[in-house]
Amino acid sequence: MFSSHKTMTANGEPGAREDSSVVGAPATITTPTTLIAPTPIPVPSDVPMPNSNGSGNGAGNHKSTIVIESQPKRRVSIISDPPAIGGSGGLGAGYDNPAYEQNPRRKISQTSTHSHTDIGPARRKSILKDTAPHDNDSDRASTHSYENYRQNALDVLNSKYNGHQMGHTSGGDSSGGANYVEESWMYTFCLKCRGEEPSSSWEPPFWQKIFPYPLCPTFRTVSRLVSIILIGVLIWITAFVIIGDSAAPGGQLFGLVVLTVAANFGGYLISLTTLPRLIGMLLVGILFQNVGWANIDGDFSKVTAHLRKFALTIILTRAGLEMEPEAFKKVYKTILKLGIIPWCVEAVVMAVMSHFLLDLPWIWAFLLGSIIAAVSPAVVVPCLFRLRTKGYGVAKGIPTLVVAVAGVDDALSVAIFGIISTVMFSDKGLAYQIAQAPVCILGGLGFGVVWGSLARIFPEKGDAYVVPLRTLLLFTGGLMAIYGSEELGFEGAGPLAVVFSAFVSNLFWCKDGWDVEDNPVSTAFEIFWMIFEPILFGLTGATIKIRELDGHTVSIGAACIFTGAILRIFTTAGIAFGDRLNTKEKFFVGLSWMAKATVQAALGPVALKHLDENSTDEERNWANIVQTICVFSIVLTAPLGAIMISVTGTKLLTKTKQPQDLSGWRRSHRPSIRDISIIDEEEEREDPEIPEDKETHDNTLNNAHIPTISYTYNT
Repeated sequence: MFSSHKTMTANGEPGAREDSSVVGAPATITTPTTLIAPTPIPVPSDVPMPNSNGSGNGAGNHKSTIVIESQPKRRVSIISDPPAIGGSGGLGAGYDNPAYEQNPRRKISQTSTHSHTDIGPARRKSILKDTAPHDNDSDRASTHSYENYRQNALDVLNSKYNGHQMGHTSGGDSSGGANYVEESWMYTFCLKCRGEEPSSSWEPPFWQKIFPYPLCPTFRTVSRLVSIILIGVLIWITAFVIIGDSAAPGGQLFGLVVLTVAANFGGYLISLTTLPRLIGMLLVGILFQNVGWANIDGDFSKVTAHLRKFALTIILTRAGLEMEPEAFKKVYKTILKLGIIPWCVEAVVMAVMSHFLLDLPWIWAFLLGSIIAAVSPAVVVPCLFRLRTKGYGVAKGIPTLVVAVAGVDDALSVAIFGIISTVMFSDKGLAYQIAQAPVCILGGLGFGVVWGSLARIFPEKGDAYVVPLRTLLLFTGGLMAIYGSEELGFEGAGPLAVVFSAFVSNLFWCKDGWDVEDNPVSTAFEIFWMIFEPILFGLTGATIKIRELDGHTVSIGAACIFTGAILRIFTTAGIAFGDRLNTKEKFFVGLSWMAKATVQAALGPVALKHLDENSTDEERNWANIVQTICVFSIVLTAPLGAIMISVTGTKLLTKTKQPQDLSGWRRSHRPSIRDISIIDEEEEREDPEIPEDKETHDNTLNNAHIPTISYTYNT
């Protein structure tokens, strides 16, 4: 181990010190880091070596010239595993040897996260290297990387095309078609449709010959699809044996399953355009209803009503889990201000306009306003994720603010809707109706605190089954709150209880060591939502019968929706004073809250379901107007809101060059190529949002006197 500039001959003896900066001096091996041992580098005898006068094959003694250039100042950020202390040879199996660190307590860069008191930086393990041992050669040979796919499939297709072209051109120049497949629109489209796989994929040796990449799906994708189909078929057979004709082809249950599958496929097709999946699901539901493929009326409407309540419980639970307790504690005034005041403005505008333009009674108008004023996280979050990955608005925490306000917004909408609907459809006295608001608010918050506290104690945090038990406890508690409040006649208390219990439990789980950005219970509810999202939006779309729509209702309803959204945007920009947001950012925050979807789909048809055989035709007409406007608010604002967020985000928000931690936006985090970011440190220091770290600057100046270590080998 050497700590100074030394020269060593090929036989291991120390030679005279030479200065590699002198022209004509012997070449050196230069490295900016510390070497462990002076190991001689063997040079093959058949390799021509330069002599002292620079010729290619000199005779006699000559010196080998191997220069290792110093790397540019670029940093590779890779997810690291905890290093293990210890190892052989006195060197830690994960740490630099502290005895030979030039400055063991220096900071690597101004964005380093390791403590300055730690002994040296840890060597990080690359996630690109497959450390799992292969069981056999066949598995190893069948695991293809992207380059192998190109070699095995695309080159074959290109060669076939070139041969076909040469046969038709009779010896003409066909060099322009060398990469025909890669340059075709079909290749680009297929590559866009494919997602990144988290790990290497096994496949039969013949697969690429029959299904070339990326024009055809991988074996993993096909096997996953076959597994899902087999599970579905087996479940259907079991349901048919138990239930009977309703599960048979042509039955209502069978039709619901077909609608759900088709809605999921429609959502996938729409997602290729970067629009929200729920738009495709809603359109598939409308299509099925108007071509006669969906039948959800009659006694089956009771089943769909329960499915809506299940979906509503999942929506509200996810809204509570998305609220970060620490961030909410710091900016709760801003969140409540931006969540309540703009919501009230939009609800009141919608109620007033629908009362005078659609002839709705005041209570029905405010019922409609409470539904329409809700914001959809299902639209907002994916769009903000794309902006966050590019660094827009991250310095001021705008994505976190928008998502937090959306959760408060949804809870407020559902609670007010429950209070109004209870007053509307209850035949009890005036005192009971007056008590609705305080009882619902206090009862919902009280139940949330109690149930959230129980979710911390039961099960015990070290239990091996803590994740599924906490998930089921939170879900069943939410269902009990929704159904129990409805049974007691205080329907508005249930939604508040669901949101607040999820928030309180998440608060306690974070104190116990869970990360709010990677909560496994949130991941479980994402899986629940994957199942119920196509059911909810497919059923909502199936409530629209185009031939029965009133053009006047649709046009006036659209005008009411856009008027309320525009006034909400200006209200948000007007009241966002003192929040460290400039004018452009204020308007972007308002624009991001114009999208409607989840709450409208869950609550739009509820008023119609409350009516019975004693209801008048006028009441049914009012309920149909509420349902129609709710559905069209999704069709009009969800795609427009997604486009506005994506387009205006790059224009109105400030972009930071600092690398972004996406763990809070990617549940069930798995290593992938997106976890690696290469950042130019000189470019990073130009970021006005991140001031230069003084300690890093001082350490750089202190280490400037340390010379580089060079070794010269004579041959």
